[in-house]
Amino acid sequence: MQIRNRQTAALIYRTDQWAAKKAADQTLTTVRGWGYPGLDESDLRAAVRLLDDAAVRGGGRRVSVHLANQADKILVVALSHQGGSLPEGNVFAELQALATLESRGDDLADDRRRVWAVPTAVPRRRSPAT
Repeated sequence: MQIRNRQTAALIYRTDQWAAKKAADQTLTTVRGWGYPGLDESDLRAAVRLLDDAAVRGGGRRVSVHLANQADKILVVALSHQGGSLPEGNVFAELQALATLESRGDDLADDRRRVWAVPTAVPRRRSPAT
């Protein structure tokens, strides 16, 4: 995976019960520094936790979260540094429920599995008052 000409960050954690919380906290700190005042932080936090949990369940001793931005969108990729398929679960259904996610997916390489999501940082439109 190559990401060029974007702000990026790579966050690496041991695969333990605290990895998802640490990843979500550090992701928010990083993305706040990129200046997205309309970002739905609760959706971003939930997406990172879901992706990280899926990568941790995949096995391996570490998981990494990679971030990039472009045009009011944030790419969040969680890598399990372990070959093979991701464990089955509801990760995509749970990601689908997040209002600001524009897309999600996964792919497999010989040495790692990736799960990813792209939340938008554009503020949600408010419903007109009735």
